[in-house]
Amino acid sequence: MNAESAAELSREELIALVAALRAHIAELERRLGLNSSNSGKPPSSDGLKKPARVSSLRERSGKKPGGQKGHKGETLRQVIDPNEVVNHYPPACSTCGVGLDPKTSVGYSARQVFDLPQPQPLVVTEHRAHDCECAACGAKTRALFPDSVNAPVQYGARITAFVIYLLHYQLLPENRLATLMADLFGVKVATATIARMSRACAERLHGFVETVRDLVAGAPVKHMDETGFRIGGKTQWLHVASTALLTFYRVCAKRGSLLANVVGIVVHDHWKPYYTIEGVLPQGSPHFLKKRVIKDSWTRRFFAKRIGNRGSDGNKCMICGKQLNKD
Repeated sequence: MNAESAAELSREELIALVAALRAHIAELERRLGLNSSNSGKPPSSDGLKKPARVSSLRERSGKKPGGQKGHKGETLRQVIDPNEVVNHYPPACSTCGVGLDPKTSVGYSARQVFDLPQPQPLVVTEHRAHDCECAACGAKTRALFPDSVNAPVQYGARITAFVIYLLHYQLLPENRLATLMADLFGVKVATATIARMSRACAERLHGFVETVRDLVAGAPVKHMDETGFRIGGKTQWLHVASTALLTFYRVCAKRGSLLANVVGIVVHDHWKPYYTIEGVLPQGSPHFLKKRVIKDSWTRRFFAKRIGNRGSDGNKCMICGKQLNKD
């Protein structure tokens, strides 16, 4: 609209136009102010301008910070039988200067230092399958090696368990894990060997994984979500399905590859494909609570009283879902 056409408008039309422009400007300003803390945008979209952390909707519990009464502490305490004792004796009397020796000791005070033992070389166990000759017929019979000993040279179960723990629980990358094993234990494990250990462990746990999958899919209430990440330079999707006690992860090439044979109620994030599953809730509680933050302070106080003080902040699944799973 140019100046000439605007001059032809009546007073009422100009007022309506100004109101419409103000509403449009307000909407644009609202969009510019959206971030991961007040909308459904992911944290990665915030860039270097990270928003201030939104205060929790939960009210104060009235408890003091720190360990609560009855909490079992983990304070370091002296032991009765230390592994090593180092005695220290004064060289001379602090009053007259006469020399002192261990025979003059009449008591002591003790301090204990807890530390790691000195690194030890690997323990090599050789298994020998002997050939025995029968005295009756002269035939030779060779003993069988244990099932876990299947190569001329291999790493044992302890090293494998330690590598798997650091790789999958502590989330150390394979290169850094190989460096750690060499620095701390003098064990030069190749990254290919680490990958092979991981695959072998996954094969042994296949039955357990299927059992967890079936239990989660058949639970009365479960939470489902997905997120994209990169594997080998290609976009993959990590799908998660969880109850109050179990969590099942899957990696798929497609985002829409949802968990099969799901029954009961599914708490989700309002993504449309979840509505193709029967018995879904309209929206998952974490996103529901997050969108409440956009509202005014009165709304935040209202939902804090109605939702926030029931012992859960919605990080996993709704309180009603936990109760149904227990039942």
